[in-house]
Amino acid sequence: MDEDLRATVIRLDEVDSISVAGVNWLPLRRALGATGFGIAAFTAAQAGEHLIEPHDETSGGAGGHEEVYAVIAGRARFTLGEEKLDAPAGTLLRVPVGLHRSALAEEPNTTVLAVGGRPGAALPPSVYEYWFVAEPAYRAGDYERAIEIASEGLADYPDHPSLRYQLACYCSLAGRGDEAIEHLGAAFAANPQTREWAAEDSDLDPIRDRPDYPSNPS
Repeated sequence: MDEDLRATVIRLDEVDSISVAGVNWLPLRRALGATGFGIAAFTAAQAGEHLIEPHDETSGGAGGHEEVYAVIAGRARFTLGEEKLDAPAGTLLRVPVGLHRSALAEEPNTTVLAVGGRPGAALPPSVYEYWFVAEPAYRAGDYERAIEIASEGLADYPDHPSLRYQLACYCSLAGRGDEAIEHLGAAFAANPQTREWAAEDSDLDPIRDRPDYPSNPS
């Protein structure tokens, strides 16, 4: 197997922590070899220990990162500007560049995972996100809302066959036949496999007998 296609697997307890800047830092980005984002963990053996050093991501040593913190064990208390936030395990928070932040452990053996990247670097999101987010509306029969949500993806993925196919289904069910035909034609043109999906997809039954239903290529 190509080495680039192998998953890198580590355990937190296998990564040596480094005591620096008043915290215990686990250099996970280096341990994982990640290049698409920054990732680290911070641990505190005792309540009252610092977990996240005071910073705002604008200093000379900072990456200018938007950061997400996830409390994966114990409990932390964050200071975010003038605000205090109690953060038990399972809490996630996004902190923008420029907002001063720090955190203390409220319980022994608290661990916080930090993931960061430059604002906008992760955009556009993966195309699947649009129809995944639309799924609850689709299941509830709110097809207009599903169309509204999924259509947001057209700005970045105007010709993506899977997105256009999903929109064809939603539009078909919503009684918006002309739009459904347009989306379905675009999906068929970009990915012939979508014809196989459509063959037995009941979502498309409302438009299947239309004379302008996309035909098989001659």
